[in-house]
Amino acid sequence: MPRIWTFGEDVNTDQIVPGRYAPYMTSEAELRNFPFIEARPEFAKEVLPGDVIVAGPNFGCGSSREYAAQALALCQLGAIVAPSFARIFFRNAVNLGLPLIEIPAPEFASFVDGESGEVDLEACVLRHAAGAVRFAVPAAFSREIWAAGGLVPYFRATGRFPGEVVR
Repeated sequence: MPRIWTFGEDVNTDQIVPGRYAPYMTSEAELRNFPFIEARPEFAKEVLPGDVIVAGPNFGCGSSREYAAQALALCQLGAIVAPSFARIFFRNAVNLGLPLIEIPAPEFASFVDGESGEVDLEACVLRHAAGAVRFAVPAAFSREIWAAGGLVPYFRATGRFPGEVVR
């Protein structure tokens, strides 16, 4: 079963991927090796597809570096769950097909780092050892982009942007 990785509040993009590990300083091929390399060095080595990050409010604050969201998307996370996300990080993550789920702040306290847990995007529930947390149904355009693997793959498959009216 996938694992829960817990982080505190105000996790910024420099903590996610420090600037010295930017793709233009290293390479895009190596980007998957750098999430939380300094804040939590074991993360990139141990994270598995389907794992879930549960964090406090304002996840992804700081600079607008898209490669922070890209590095996490390359880890094939099941989702990132937090009470709130920085606006630019949220948009970058959606564009890259990385599911972001908002849950109320009190629910955050019920998660334990390393426990088993998984997100079910269809049922809108995050299951973990202490039970299950329901979340609001994400916007239809977000679900369409996630299913396609990102905005560019969505556009390539459909020839339109989500919500675009075809005349």
